[in-house]
Amino acid sequence: MLTPFEAKILRSLEEGKEYSIDEAEKVAKISKDAILKGAYLLKEKGYADVKEVVLKEYRVTEEGRRYLEEGLPEERLFEFLKERGEVSLDELEKHFDKRTLGIALGWLKRKGAIEVKEGVVKLVKDVDFKEREYLKLIAEGKDVPAEILKELKRRKLVEEDERKEIYVKILKKPEVELKEIITDLTPEIIISKSWKGKEFAKYDIKIPAKEIYGGKVHPYERIIRECRKIFLEMGFTEIKGHYVQPSFWNFDALFQPQDHPARDMQDTFYLDKYVDVPKDLAEKVKRTHEDGWITGSTGWRGVWDINKARQLVLRTHTTAVTIKYLAENPEPPQKAFCIDRVYRREAIDPTHLPEFDQLEGVVLDKDVGFRHLLGLLREFFSKMGFENVRFRPGYFPYTEPSVEPEVYVEGLGWVELGGAGVFRKEVTEPLGIKGRVLAWGLGIGRLAMLKLGLKDLRRLYLPDIGWLRETPTVQW
Repeated sequence: MLTPFEAKILRSLEEGKEYSIDEAEKVAKISKDAILKGAYLLKEKGYADVKEVVLKEYRVTEEGRRYLEEGLPEERLFEFLKERGEVSLDELEKHFDKRTLGIALGWLKRKGAIEVKEGVVKLVKDVDFKEREYLKLIAEGKDVPAEILKELKRRKLVEEDERKEIYVKILKKPEVELKEIITDLTPEIIISKSWKGKEFAKYDIKIPAKEIYGGKVHPYERIIRECRKIFLEMGFTEIKGHYVQPSFWNFDALFQPQDHPARDMQDTFYLDKYVDVPKDLAEKVKRTHEDGWITGSTGWRGVWDINKARQLVLRTHTTAVTIKYLAENPEPPQKAFCIDRVYRREAIDPTHLPEFDQLEGVVLDKDVGFRHLLGLLREFFSKMGFENVRFRPGYFPYTEPSVEPEVYVEGLGWVELGGAGVFRKEVTEPLGIKGRVLAWGLGIGRLAMLKLGLKDLRRLYLPDIGWLRETPTVQW
C-alpha cells in the first residue's frame, strides 16, 4: 500500500533516471519534505534507490581576499628585498607590521629565499609565488590540487563547507492503486469523524527528517544559572558590585601587601583615576599592614600608601564585592555569593582569558570553622555532578588555613577549580566584622569546561552555531 505522495512520486519521475531532491520537487509538484519522506519509503519497498552525496565547497576567507588584492606577505617582502638587497630587521619593522613581517619571514625561510644573520635579512634565491594564483582560481570556483588546498586551509586563507545532496532514482513502477490514507490528523477530521473506516499512514522513525533547531539557553549561561540556583537553595543572598573598584577593596582590605606581585601593572588593569576611601577603615587597614595593629600579627613591616589604595582598578576577583558587603553588614549571620566578571592581564590560551567569570561566596557566623567550609564546598560540587572532591593546602594573603578544591574527571584526573579558606583576623578586625568568615572563589569557566566536555575555554564565547545546536539542553 502506498501513500498519496509515494504514488505521485512514482507517477511523476521517470524510471531509471536520477533526480536531485530539488529536481524531483519541480517534477512531482510536492514539497521537498514529502519527496524526501516518500523516497525513503519507496526505497524500503524496493521501488526506488536513494543516494546521499557529500559535496565540498571552498571559499576564500577575508584575509585571503585581502592578499588577493595586496599580495601575500612573503610576496610583498620578497619584492621589497629585491629592490634593496640586504635589510636589517629594525628597518623592516618600519615598513611592515609585526604580524605581516612574521608571516613573510617564516614563508620565505621555508622556501629557502632568504637568510637571516645578526639581525640582517638577505635575499639568497629567486622563488615563485603560485599561492595567489590558486587563491584566484578558488575565488572563481575552479579546482586546485588537494595539497594546495590543504596548505591554504592551514593558513586560514581558504575555508571548507560541506553540504549533502540527496538523489532519488525510480527502479520499477508497480501498478499503483491510490487509496485514501490519512497522513495528518487535523481538528476538522476529528470533529467531522471522517477518520472512521479510514487507514492511517504508518510512520517510520528511521526515516531522516528535517532538523529543527529550537531556541534554548546558552550552555554556559545554563551552568551559571545552575550554580546560582544551588546557592539560593542553600539560603545564600546574591550580591553584585561594580567592575571598577578602588584598590582599597580589591587589595588592601584583604591584607594584600602593596608590593605584592599580583598588584603589578603586568597583572592588573589600572585606571588613571583615584577616589576617596573610608577614612576610619583606611586608618585601621594602614596600621594592620604596617605593624599588625590589635590583630596579634606583625603586619607587613612596610609603609602603607593611601594613594595606592585610592587608585581604581578593573577588579581582579569578586572578593572585592564580598568584602565590601561584609564591611557594610558586619553582624553575623551573613551568607552571600556573587557570580560576575573579573579581569586580569592573562595571556590567552585554552585555559586562560583576560576576562572570565568567578563564583565568590562568604559565610559570616560565630561558630563556623574550616570543616564547615569543606562540607559546604563538597555539597556544592556534589550538586554540580562531581562526586570525587579533594582539597589541597594552598596559600592566599587573606585566608588561613587555605585550600584549593579539586574534582576528579575521567580522562583528565584531578582538576583544580579555585581557592578557599577562612579570613584572617588582619582582614576582619580592621573592618569591624564580628565572627569568623568562610570564603571561596571558583572559576565558573573551568567548571563549565568540565561539565560540557570542552578542552578550550575560548569555545564558551565563540559564536559557533553548530556547537550550540549540538549541545544538549539537559546535561546528564
